[in-house]
Amino acid sequence: MMEFSFYQELEKLLREVPLLQQYDLLQRLAIVLVYAVLAKVIDLVLIRSLRRVADRTRMHFDDFLINFFHRPFLVTVVLLGVLHACAVEPTLPGMMAHIIPNGSKTLILVVWWAAVSASLSKTDIQEASRIFGGRTIDPDIFLLFKNVSRILILFFTILWILLIWKVNLAPLFASAGIVGIAVALAAKDTLANFFGGISVFMDRAYKVGEYIILESGERGEVVEVGIRSTKIQTRDDVMITIPNGIMANSKIINESAPQPRFRIRLDIGVAYGTDLDMVEDLLLMVADGNNQVVKQPAPRVRLRSFGDSAVNFQLLLWIRDPREKGRQTHLLLKEVYRVFYENNVSIPFPQRDVYIREQQVEQVDEMQGSE
Repeated sequence: MMEFSFYQELEKLLREVPLLQQYDLLQRLAIVLVYAVLAKVIDLVLIRSLRRVADRTRMHFDDFLINFFHRPFLVTVVLLGVLHACAVEPTLPGMMAHIIPNGSKTLILVVWWAAVSASLSKTDIQEASRIFGGRTIDPDIFLLFKNVSRILILFFTILWILLIWKVNLAPLFASAGIVGIAVALAAKDTLANFFGGISVFMDRAYKVGEYIILESGERGEVVEVGIRSTKIQTRDDVMITIPNGIMANSKIINESAPQPRFRIRLDIGVAYGTDLDMVEDLLLMVADGNNQVVKQPAPRVRLRSFGDSAVNFQLLLWIRDPREKGRQTHLLLKEVYRVFYENNVSIPFPQRDVYIREQQVEQVDEMQGSE
């Protein structure tokens, strides 16, 4: 009722201007101008007042809403003025009475679709967590919501635009089955990757930031889980993009799950005759001196076997970050070698001694002399 009353009062006011009564186009432009001025007043008074109130609160959600509604709302007010201008008497001639109002409604939908899409693109998981008051948000659920929302919003926007232009959707839906079969056959790999991405999100076999090993042998950090593919950055700083259809049907080793740590096994051999208790103490000392080795579970040393030339130990420990696997193995082995050298612990290596009997040497000399 208020909107209808505003329309009537505005038309009465414009009819009192003699010049606008003579020229229909000027009257319509005046209506649009009034809505444009109204949008500017809303921007200067209402929006800025709301911003000042939002700045005083600790919540970030109100700031997000104001920034989101600001421009689309002002553009919508102006386009509503265009719709109002098209509705006044006399009606627009010919096709203009159909094209201009429907075009304005379409622009309103496009403006809001663009605003929602831009907000989704700009909002990352840190920003989303800040908007919702610092709550923890699962990265996989956030990415799934973000990617699926884009598709659904675009689909319903197109559907609404078709309804605005009064496109008969019955033949479209009737032929959707045939078109769907054709699309499914032509884009079966794309659909497999799409549903593979859904299964990856639902199974939660890996998340962004975790280290995984693929069945084919590639190892790296998951940097992005998209709706179509997964991106992995290897230790050589090479980006690998793998379709989700392959990921959903492959054996994946997650080195970061269920706990964000990685186990290292170091095989170390010492010479026979070495004090085994001292070796165990030295290895535990090396593990305790590394700041990347976690305290729980604690490092441990195990005697594994008596080899041909060495007593074989194994140092078992966990490091905080799987990406440090290679570097920490390097540092630990260097430290083990240094400690063994300082404590006169011998690390055996393969060697072979050859003994020649004296009788055989004399026979060889006699054979050479007879020749």
